Amino acid sequence: MRNFPDAIMLFAAGFGTRMGALTQDQPKPLIPVAGKALIDRTLDHARELAPKTIVANTHYLHDKMSAHLADSGVVTSLEMPDILETGGGLRNALPLLGQGPVFTSNTDAIWNGPNPFEVALNAWRPDEMDALLVCVPTQQTVGHKGQGDFTLHPDGRISRGLGHIYGGVQILRTDGLAAIKDKAFSLNLLWDQLLAKNRLYGVSYTGRWCDVGSPQGITLAETMLSDTDV
Repeated sequence: MRNFPDAIMLFAAGFGTRMGALTQDQPKPLIPVAGKALIDRTLDHARELAPKTIVANTHYLHDKMSAHLADSGVVTSLEMPDILETGGGLRNALPLLGQGPVFTSNTDAIWNGPNPFEVALNAWRPDEMDALLVCVPTQQTVGHKGQGDFTLHPDGRISRGLGHIYGGVQILRTDGLAAIKDKAFSLNLLWDQLLAKNRLYGVSYTGRWCDVGSPQGITLAETMLSDTDV
């Protein structure tokens, strides 16, 4: 089994309800930010690693997402009749992704700085880690009001706490997904298992980050991208 990820899972199945009218007739990852769809910005980062496989899960308005990706080389994993959340969606796509660790990425965040996939790959230590999350210090987030999801410790391990938010890109071993009984579930369930085993790690991102979770987030992200001081 390979120890280094050569497959990338993009989460693109959600409803995007917080975007209001913007997602009435298009999936959230197709919303443009500074003239480029959110998912295409994520793909720009992903392709710099020249991965063997890129998979995107689809559910809401899946025909439009599939049409957008038709000539991109991205394989789609359709979730029907029900959406499976991040954990269930990843498990559903495993036949397309293959064995061994994979990258996963949300498709609704804008990164301004180093490529987050490269940041993760450069910090990945397969003998020690079952998951490595790219985490952003709260003071480097744009438009985020929370105090953090995780505390990053000196040895690289993370625990639930304050100081860093999960930016949406990670490297993850998928073995533990098989034992989870729920059909639809969050990857938080797997992270909790890895926390108990001291196998959950993080790497701190040095640039800036914006979650495009609302219409206001589009303006914030475009302003951040126009700012060269990162």
